[in-house]
Amino acid sequence: MPRTVTPTTAKAPSRADLLVVGARTGDQLADDLQVVGVPPRFASAAGFTGAVGQTLLAPRPGERGADVFVVGLGEGAEVDANRLRRAAGTAGRAVTRHAKVVVALGEKAGDGTSPEAAARAVTEGWMLGAYRFDDLRTDPPSSAVRSVTLTAGGARAARTAVQQGAATARSVILARDLVNQPGGSLVPAQLADRIRDAGREAGLKVRVDGPAAIRRKGLGGVLGVSQGATNEPRFVEVTYTPEGPPRGHVALVGKGVTFDTGGYSLKSSDGMKGMNGDMGGAAAVVGAMTALGALDARVKVTGYLPLVENMIGPDAIRVGDVLHIRGGTTVEVLNTDAEGRLILADALRLASEARPDAIVDVATLTGACMVALGPRTAGLFGSDDALVGRLRAVAEAAGEDVWPMPMPATLRPGLDSDVADIRNISGGRHGGASVAALFLRHFVADDVPWAHLDIAGPSWVTDAADGEIPKLGTGFGVRLLAEALAGWTPLP
Repeated sequence: MPRTVTPTTAKAPSRADLLVVGARTGDQLADDLQVVGVPPRFASAAGFTGAVGQTLLAPRPGERGADVFVVGLGEGAEVDANRLRRAAGTAGRAVTRHAKVVVALGEKAGDGTSPEAAARAVTEGWMLGAYRFDDLRTDPPSSAVRSVTLTAGGARAARTAVQQGAATARSVILARDLVNQPGGSLVPAQLADRIRDAGREAGLKVRVDGPAAIRRKGLGGVLGVSQGATNEPRFVEVTYTPEGPPRGHVALVGKGVTFDTGGYSLKSSDGMKGMNGDMGGAAAVVGAMTALGALDARVKVTGYLPLVENMIGPDAIRVGDVLHIRGGTTVEVLNTDAEGRLILADALRLASEARPDAIVDVATLTGACMVALGPRTAGLFGSDDALVGRLRAVAEAAGEDVWPMPMPATLRPGLDSDVADIRNISGGRHGGASVAALFLRHFVADDVPWAHLDIAGPSWVTDAADGEIPKLGTGFGVRLLAEALAGWTPLP
């Protein structure tokens, strides 16, 4: 869980156990070290150059001083909010043995980064780096940290920045906690309960539909995918309404497969590892929406979350079965492991019927996107250039990597079915992420701007932690969505 982060005055408290600072490379390194009492020769002997991600712990310079933890920031001209967030995350993860901690990383922000943006980024980074999922450990690692003070100043703007950073971090942490739960511990009904509780605490309106209501709504994709599971599906609708006239209405759709075996198109054992995180899209939507009140978002937001398990059982859908999506479209299922797009189809239809100003769906959808972009970057698809451009810009500012991806019209005929309106995979092996996006686009109203985020890679990290990003569930997409909605203005 996160350490406590508290705004304070511009000067560090007179008593602290640890001072966390940043150091830049090159000619600035010696000055950055000397100002906090760390001899440059000490750093040199330890191989510390100020490169991004490097750390150095130096003992207190005197009997009454604090130990100093130095984080490398790289070139001074490149120290922006993202660099500070990453550095704070590195420190938040590493610092566990000191009770009173003062963090002065924001003082090294470059000219293009305001003190408020620096304070917010450092707050987010520290809390996210300090995060640990210890719910299932019998003897979790302990931490001595009791207070964390930012040297961000005591002005109202600084306090607001820290509060907003903390609110965003808590929302990311909520998404991480949901994603990290084992599939058997968070089946659709339990996930719906967690969403209801989190939503109500954040002032959101939450509606949970069970199987009967799902049938009445004609959500054939949700019903079909869940046929093989003993745990029944849920469909959750979450609504945020701002105070005062809204600047518009945005719909969010999040994939919520609480465990994915692949169905009869069975995954391998290795392929099932991490499939408790196949609801990362729904977790990202919930996380982002719980932050909107604290960020004073002025847009109405509705989240549509289909929650299912994709299991094998006597009634599981078979290859060749045809499902009836809401609105009447029939889908031939030629791969039961391409299930996420089936439940998203229902949700996209519902979202389109609400006539929002834009729809954004978030899904751990395709391994093909990871092949194309690697494990740390999400694919960004869309029907509206203005919406895609806005999301890309916001993602960069929020520190979440996305890359625009194409939907070539030449791939669309591969989804033509011999027996139904459309099939859920193409007849070829290539362009899998783009084919999936083309399938989703089929279910969005033509006159509603739409964007699709394929977060299969960055939602679940299996290599080393890095900066504010941990192993396993990352909460990817929360910061992007929350920032996009907090600053929402009508699309051109």
